[in-house]
Amino acid sequence: MPTGTVKWFNNAKGYGFILPDEGGEDLFVHYSSIQMDGYKTLKAGQEVSFDVIQGDKGKHATNIQVPGGNKPRANTVASGETSPGETTKLEAVP
Repeated sequence: MPTGTVKWFNNAKGYGFILPDEGGEDLFVHYSSIQMDGYKTLKAGQEVSFDVIQGDKGKHATNIQVPGGNKPRANTVASGETSPGETTKLEAVP
């Protein structure tokens, strides 16, 4: 099963791209191809394994799995900003 790194994933739109470790073109990924329970999402920089199929507009990653766990790792941004597609929980100020 090929492996790669998530280039980006937009939660609001439900898709993104994976950079295959073996090189070649980026692979389209749709949330419905992510194999995990609950909310299906990926984070930029996350390592994944997958199968490849040929779609109408290019190659797609399918049967996407996160090695070593069911949930994606948190993507920490040093500046405190969120990554594209993420939201921040705001707390009320007394």
